[in-house]
Amino acid sequence: MQVNEYKPLIVAFCCNWCSYAGADLAGNNRLAYPADVKIIRVPCSCRVNPMFILRAFQRGADGVIICGCHPGDCHYTSGNYYTRRRMAALFSMLDYLGIEKERTRVEWVSAAEGAKFAATMNDFAKTVASLGENKRLEDLRCKK
Repeated sequence: MQVNEYKPLIVAFCCNWCSYAGADLAGNNRLAYPADVKIIRVPCSCRVNPMFILRAFQRGADGVIICGCHPGDCHYTSGNYYTRRRMAALFSMLDYLGIEKERTRVEWVSAAEGAKFAATMNDFAKTVASLGENKRLEDLRCKK
């Protein structure tokens, strides 16, 4: 009998112009990252409402990562600066709710950095797996 190994569910919000293209490049180059990383493409990282992150945790995500263009390279001029400020406020709120800060991350990945995207996802999945399953905000109605 084989024991099921715990694999964390990770939600990745990726900006359309850089990070999503970086994920595509990682796939084209056959760079491996966990299949349990669910990518959600957004126009810009600044479009990620903090409620999306809380909802992801509520729906069973063990970790959430936001990936965007490098600061200064945003296609919407200053979107990632808004992201950085908004996520700093969200991280303090998550700390107040008792969610470990290692469960959320903001990374800047350009379209040419497929290897960085894969390495970031592998590192984040390893970190989240070491924390175990997230039960802090889970909604039992969302369980299978």
